Amino acid sequence: MDGTVVGLVAFASLLLLLGARVPIAFALAAVATVGTFAMFAFRTGAFNPDRAIRPTSSLVFSNSFDLIHSYDLSMIPLFVALGHIAYKADITTKIYHAARVWLASIPGGVAMASVVGCGGFSAITGSSIACASTMGRICAPEMLRMGYDKRLATASVAAGGTLGSLIPPSVLFIIYGIFTETSISALFLAGIIPGLISLLGFVFVIWLWVMRDPAAAPAFDGTITGRDRMQAALEAWPAVLLFFIIVGGIYGGVFTATEAAAVCVSATLLIGFAQRKLSIRDVIEALRETVVQTTSIFVIAAGAKIFVAFIALTGVAGDIVTAVQNADLNVVVLMLAIALIYLALGMFLDPIGIMVLTLPLLVPLVEGYGLDLIWFGVVVIKLLEIGLITPPVGLNVFVIGSVVGKEVPIDRIFSGIVRFLSIDVIVLALIMAFPILSLLIPNSM
Repeated sequence: MDGTVVGLVAFASLLLLLGARVPIAFALAAVATVGTFAMFAFRTGAFNPDRAIRPTSSLVFSNSFDLIHSYDLSMIPLFVALGHIAYKADITTKIYHAARVWLASIPGGVAMASVVGCGGFSAITGSSIACASTMGRICAPEMLRMGYDKRLATASVAAGGTLGSLIPPSVLFIIYGIFTETSISALFLAGIIPGLISLLGFVFVIWLWVMRDPAAAPAFDGTITGRDRMQAALEAWPAVLLFFIIVGGIYGGVFTATEAAAVCVSATLLIGFAQRKLSIRDVIEALRETVVQTTSIFVIAAGAKIFVAFIALTGVAGDIVTAVQNADLNVVVLMLAIALIYLALGMFLDPIGIMVLTLPLLVPLVEGYGLDLIWFGVVVIKLLEIGLITPPVGLNVFVIGSVVGKEVPIDRIFSGIVRFLSIDVIVLALIMAFPILSLLIPNSM
């Protein structure tokens, strides 16, 4: 049986299953298992199931076993636990409170503080959806009570939540690194400058919004002294310390990404107990939430690993690479096509699903063009970040919608998101046009 035909049929079948709302982990594993069985059972033309049982079971079980026992994968539960424990210890919210105090007197300052708080939260948790959910409960209701424009109050937090995809540590970077066999530490460092540019871009959008429509953000009528600002900044020191351990430790070669995660979890527990803001019950709840979240990620990753092995077996990736190279497309056209594919998929699928669905085909193609996989990883994560706020299935928008309830309809949040999407497209263009923005820090290690 022709491998290319099997591979293309497998992709079509996978899209049909996803359209039927089959969970992506099961869809990936099922298509890969059935496809492998069919390839070996019909190898000589005549159907012989006995010939297919052993190689099919080997592909399914060996690949899933190897993935789950991967050392790099162990950093996912560590970083997820770090985020939950830091939230229970009131470390993550202090970043927002500090930004709130420092920016309160600026027009739209609370919305800007929400974006900065999301950036700080992302620098500890690594999850965009967790960031949007947590910061949404803190920031959006406060801005609505203050009389902020409903679109600004909700869209700023939904957009700010996407920073968890780029600012290290990022769960998406970890998964990308595992499936492309690239350095996760280098990926973390590569995301810093694009992440900060995105953050500053969101702040600029808020400033421009309020300048054009002052009624969108009521002026702050309180008084904040220099002492208040200094105290707020000092209270945020645990978050700064954790970020320094992760980024400084990796950049300086003191820690690997996994070791940095383990050290930060230990430091967070010590700080939380020392400040008496963390109890044993809090730790147990954080670990329970960590188990649920990481199990979901692991199951998807295992299904994806099986699917990647199956695609390699079909040889369809090599055929696509050859076809594209024969078409003699230049790099600009190639990257624009990839961007359109990701933006289209981002309207309907979650980030992890998009990544595991596309990487088996795109990575060989990108390598064939001699492009840097670290830079390409940043481009991919930025595209996935945009997908989190792209209608009709912008996950972060629906997370914020669940927080504010009926007070702000989903379509109102999406109408506010358009302004942030415009700056996202500009940042994406900068990242694609100037790879040095992504490679400067990792190349200087």
